[in-house]
Amino acid sequence: MEDSYRHKGMRRLLAKKLAEKGIQDAQVLEAIAQVPRHIFLDPAFVEQAYQDKAFPIGEGQTISQPYTVAVQSQLLEIKKGDKVLEIGTGSGYQACVLHFLGAKVYTIEYNKALFLKTSRLLKSLGYSMQFYHGDGSQGWPSFAPYDKIIVTAGAPSVPHKLMEQLAPKGILVIPVGDGAKQCMLKIVRHENGTFTKEEFGDFRFVPLLGKDGWPRA
Repeated sequence: MEDSYRHKGMRRLLAKKLAEKGIQDAQVLEAIAQVPRHIFLDPAFVEQAYQDKAFPIGEGQTISQPYTVAVQSQLLEIKKGDKVLEIGTGSGYQACVLHFLGAKVYTIEYNKALFLKTSRLLKSLGYSMQFYHGDGSQGWPSFAPYDKIIVTAGAPSVPHKLMEQLAPKGILVIPVGDGAKQCMLKIVRHENGTFTKEEFGDFRFVPLLGKDGWPRA
């Protein structure tokens, strides 16, 4: 798909709007300005791709609002070379933002059709990531521990398996709550094995499915 000067200009405007909404991390804003969001959307939504809105991507899933992507990315405090586990590949947009920030991305998708579609797309675009189809609420123990873990679906509670797979000094960012809204949590694992938690406002995500998520409808 074409990535024109017009698209690039719209991304710059989007990054500016996100800065005005409180996103302060310059690297995150640059990632938003560089990653071509329209590539991850149905062609019917291409003209709206750089609005600060979520859009459907099929299989009952959505591509997150850019502000939400920026908030989660900023809370992760990505450093180049960080091993990052993403729960909920979805469209692949968030994974590509993390990749642009210098992370080594391991990403899990619960929905088989979406997993196949997105993994093919990202591989065709040359993104180097590890893809897995499975229950993200259980994490991916084969490659643990992770420096950072991001959950891009609303969980009823914080899955214990994810906390176990977080490295010392690691950060887990996860929205937790009911089906109507979730509170964005930033959980830090300290070197002595204890955890601290901060809250960063309410958001709305599709439900996290799986053993430690919501049951499939």
